[in-house]
Amino acid sequence: MATFLVAHGAWSAGWAWKKMRPLMRARGHELFTPTYTGVGERAHQAHRDIDLETHIADVLGVIEAEDLKSLILVGHSYGGMVATGVADRASARIARLVYLDAFAPKNGQALLDLQTEDAKKRVYDGAKAEGDGWRIPPNPAPPDTKPDDLAWVNAHRKPQPIKTFEQKIKLTGAVDKLPRTYIYCKIFRPGDVFRQFRDRASMEGWNVVDIDASHSPNVTAPDALVAILDGVVRG
Repeated sequence: MATFLVAHGAWSAGWAWKKMRPLMRARGHELFTPTYTGVGERAHQAHRDIDLETHIADVLGVIEAEDLKSLILVGHSYGGMVATGVADRASARIARLVYLDAFAPKNGQALLDLQTEDAKKRVYDGAKAEGDGWRIPPNPAPPDTKPDDLAWVNAHRKPQPIKTFEQKIKLTGAVDKLPRTYIYCKIFRPGDVFRQFRDRASMEGWNVVDIDASHSPNVTAPDALVAILDGVVRG
């Protein structure tokens, strides 16, 4: 049995990994899916000063409170920013860092630094139009999301505080010494921001796995994702 801890994506929360829980248990693994401050069931805590450091502290708090060790830390999408910060500060407790179609920043980079100018403009325009300048409205779900799943996802996603995208990460270099895996989602890739990280992973010798799924396989392809995560444990 392995212990997995998920740093979830933007606008999301622990609920988005609901399908994965019984599947991971069936493989003998434990799965922790904490929710960041200001989203999901913690949306009532949202305020304009929530930033990347807030979300890193959320996940570090779970590691400490649950006394997690030898864990596999999974960062999905925006959660790659969070997971990188967590792994850098708690590297002694982490056996492997897994990026699931995620941002993999280097020291001093913010999520918006890793986006195109058009994408950055959409973020600021959306926050201005729909979020009082500080709440980013959710991106559309991938087009292969089934109608029932789409209704579920859209009903639960919450706006993301913009400072989580703006704040530059501070790293010591400890994260670079960890074993790392990059899981790249192959389908529906318009304006593919994540290819750069798959390419980096390949060049730097990380374990790279492609999955025949769109950006959120925890929703659209849970069985395939469980098989890959189980394979990570088994080497």
